[in-house]
Amino acid sequence: MKNIGQLMKQAQEMQAKMAEVQAQLETVEINGAAGGGMVRLTLNGKGDLKKIKIDKSLLVAEEGEVLEDLIVAAFGDARGKVSAHAEQEMQKLTGGLQLPGGMKLPF
Repeated sequence: MKNIGQLMKQAQEMQAKMAEVQAQLETVEINGAAGGGMVRLTLNGKGDLKKIKIDKSLLVAEEGEVLEDLIVAAFGDARGKVSAHAEQEMQKLTGGLQLPGGMKLPF
């Protein structure tokens, strides 16, 4: 029974640390860009879009499709960086413990 109690305590500590990391991720800002920086996005560490900057030269009707594609590309760039950052933070928390395939942490 003593081992079960220790295991439960460790699980609670891990859960508290995970909540702390998630709160910290909300304050992190990560940038993504496309089109040589003509479209730039800022996401928080949870993947929520916070800012977008668009070069004025793209704000013409003839460039509509290009602008749409660049926004999607910039979002993909930023989202990849967010995922890498979140994974890195969780590895710090878990001491590099690898989760089984298909298991995702609550982000």
